[in-house]
Amino acid sequence: MKRRQLMGYAGAGLVTASVTTLGSHLRADAQSSSLSVQWLGHTCFLFTGSGAKILVNPFRAIGCTAKYRPPKVAADLVLISSQLLDEGAVDVLPGNAKLIYEPGVYEFKSIKFQGVAIDHDRKGGKQFGSNTAWSWKQGGINILHLGGAAAPISIEQKILLGRPDVLFIPVGGSAKAYNAQEAKQAVGVLNPKIVIPTHYRTQAADPAACEISPLDDFLALMQGMTVRRSSGDTISINPKDLPQNSVIQVLSYKF
Repeated sequence: MKRRQLMGYAGAGLVTASVTTLGSHLRADAQSSSLSVQWLGHTCFLFTGSGAKILVNPFRAIGCTAKYRPPKVAADLVLISSQLLDEGAVDVLPGNAKLIYEPGVYEFKSIKFQGVAIDHDRKGGKQFGSNTAWSWKQGGINILHLGGAAAPISIEQKILLGRPDVLFIPVGGSAKAYNAQEAKQAVGVLNPKIVIPTHYRTQAADPAACEISPLDDFLALMQGMTVRRSSGDTISINPKDLPQNSVIQVLSYKF
């Protein structure tokens, strides 16, 4: 697949911009073995490691995200899975972070990113279009963020995505993302070492405007898999400490 250009700047919204130089010169810490993961609510996470801050799926605080704090954090690069407001609200981000929002192969600060299209609904993309799942290696960790995937993962998609060390997967259902059973099937296909559930109902939701299910529905289906619960919204992952058998890692959001 031809390596694509970065497609814009988050501060300028979703506009196509020609960027001739995608990455910086190789940094001494490009292969550093440590990754910090901060949950900012819903499917939004900040990844820090290998000399870069990567923000995925900033949202607008409405509906299921109504009571989350808007994720106005500084980042070097922003990845979004779609232009829906719960995973592609980039117009209010600080700074001038570069933005990628289309499937393809990219490189930024010596980190290679693979964006793979997966339908955002169960109707062949006719309702909510295409979702981009993002895979990359940062801090020595193979990351796969499925965004708002709603369709089963094909053999071709699995080959492109690879086996993740850490999988970020929607579990709360609705018309535009995996429900608990679909998430369980995807975990079985991808066989990650750590599963971090996303896109589920929390106390941030506006009860009148949120159709997704709570996390417990997914956990109930994953009996037999170890569940680790963090007391905070941030964890540090070291490649040497990755588990041999798959575990579920639940992060905590302080309201």
